[in-house]
Amino acid sequence: MKFIATNNIKGDLFGGVTAGIVALPLALAFGIQAFSGINDPSAASMGAYAGLVGATLLGFFAALFGGTHSQISGPTGPMTVITATLVSGAFASSGGSISAVLVSMALAAVFCGLFQILFGLIKLGKYVRYIPYPVLSGFMSGIGVIIILQQLYPLVGQSGSGSMIDLLVGVPEAFGSLSLTALLLGLGTVAIIYLFPLITKKVPSTLVALLVMTVVSLFIDMEGVPTIGKIPSGLPLPFFASDKVSLVGLDWGTILKAAIIPGLTLAGLGSIDTLLTSVVADNITKTKHNSNRELIGQGIGNAVAGLFCGLPGAGATMRTVVNVKSGGRTQLSGMTHALLLLAILLGLGSLVQYVPLSVLAGILITVGWGIIDFKGFRDLPKIPRADAVVLIVVFLVTVFVDLLTAVGIGMVIACVLFMKRASDLVEGGYSSQEMTNFDKESPWDDEHGMPDTVAHKIYIQRLNGPIFFGTINKFKQVMSDVPSDAKIVIIRMRLVSFMDQSGLYAMEEAIKDLQSRGTQVLMTIIQPQPMYMLTKMNLIPEVIPEDHTFKTFEDCTEYLRNQLEK
Repeated sequence: MKFIATNNIKGDLFGGVTAGIVALPLALAFGIQAFSGINDPSAASMGAYAGLVGATLLGFFAALFGGTHSQISGPTGPMTVITATLVSGAFASSGGSISAVLVSMALAAVFCGLFQILFGLIKLGKYVRYIPYPVLSGFMSGIGVIIILQQLYPLVGQSGSGSMIDLLVGVPEAFGSLSLTALLLGLGTVAIIYLFPLITKKVPSTLVALLVMTVVSLFIDMEGVPTIGKIPSGLPLPFFASDKVSLVGLDWGTILKAAIIPGLTLAGLGSIDTLLTSVVADNITKTKHNSNRELIGQGIGNAVAGLFCGLPGAGATMRTVVNVKSGGRTQLSGMTHALLLLAILLGLGSLVQYVPLSVLAGILITVGWGIIDFKGFRDLPKIPRADAVVLIVVFLVTVFVDLLTAVGIGMVIACVLFMKRASDLVEGGYSSQEMTNFDKESPWDDEHGMPDTVAHKIYIQRLNGPIFFGTINKFKQVMSDVPSDAKIVIIRMRLVSFMDQSGLYAMEEAIKDLQSRGTQVLMTIIQPQPMYMLTKMNLIPEVIPEDHTFKTFEDCTEYLRNQLEK
């Protein structure tokens, strides 16, 4: 088959196995989190099983049919937050029916997959690039906070569910009756995850934490410390053939209505999550993914996973990076990761029952902490006030209302604010051409007098128009065209009238990428707003030294002439 590159089979197999090892504890943890709102003794084991099944089936079929060669897919934090809300709602509305819970989750995952296939067929993938950085930052940070708050309860050996306000109000009571053993196991897990990489990064620290703390728990008094419990072994069955699901007496109208909207929410969120991970994979492997094909592959994977009561998911950034760093380059690596999880599901399910829930809570707390965009919050006093407002609003709505509403509100605010900025720029005398194009071909008038001793040693990158969330994809593409052998790059910003937070971070990333190759980066700046933002965010002088920025191109040329003649 086309995706099996015989010259990289070893790298793909090793990358897939490594990613599978990393995925195991996360699949268990996300699955249990999804079922944490169910007051049933078998909730943890059902959740762990759903997490493994979802990681296996989604991981395999998304790799087989997807458009990002090195992508690893499975349950993720954002998707699990939505699934947990769906599961707890189905449990409450059905009077505690496990069958209703499993069928609702299965159908929501199937609808998620069908919506994603539709997104891919009508080519919606390209529009993900227009989500502003503040919206993504506030959104992902909100999800990180939600995950941490939800895991505080199992961390201390307690159970808790409900809205974020309910969880916050109940924290003092939960800690008042905590299990010290559970807390120590959870904190030990967190410590190993953060400290073990100081010893070696060749072995995933999450897996080490899972194994070490589970073994420790076998030799201590575990009274009052919940564990996963025994999970089913063997090949997964479709939800309509499972012995845990009784289709008799279910209110199908209510279930279908309750599954469609969460399915659409999962599809939208999963598509964003996946395509952002695809961009990360592209940046590492220097390839280009097919966004619409990736959505179709994710849709097939989620639909199949749903049929077998698996947890829906998306492209997983950490697992994808692990795969790539370990040598994975084609879909074979993603399929290998899924087959390893299948082998675990078939043969080692009985061993998972001893894992304490507080250990998995410790793993998820580190996941939630890693999702929070501390850089975005740290830069709040420096970024444009409008971007700061968008980030904060999206963050608060994500935590206290719901995820889809947060993204919708954030996009509306961001678009309104940009229309205001665009209007100001037009009124200030900038043409529409200046606001939409990046010109990297035609020399500007002041470049014709450049001495030959300088001209053949540098590459000039001309930027034309504001660099904001709507143009950063084009900006990144233009910057990626800089020849790899360029020793000096001049970034001309004479016609860049505005930069927002998305543009600032894209510029920082592009400059650091050039510098990592040993390329010297110089910049000519005239417009006051970009100069103010680059200085305010400390790109000047921390990323580009102040003596490498020039008010005019002539000053830059003179600097180069003097430097090259030395």
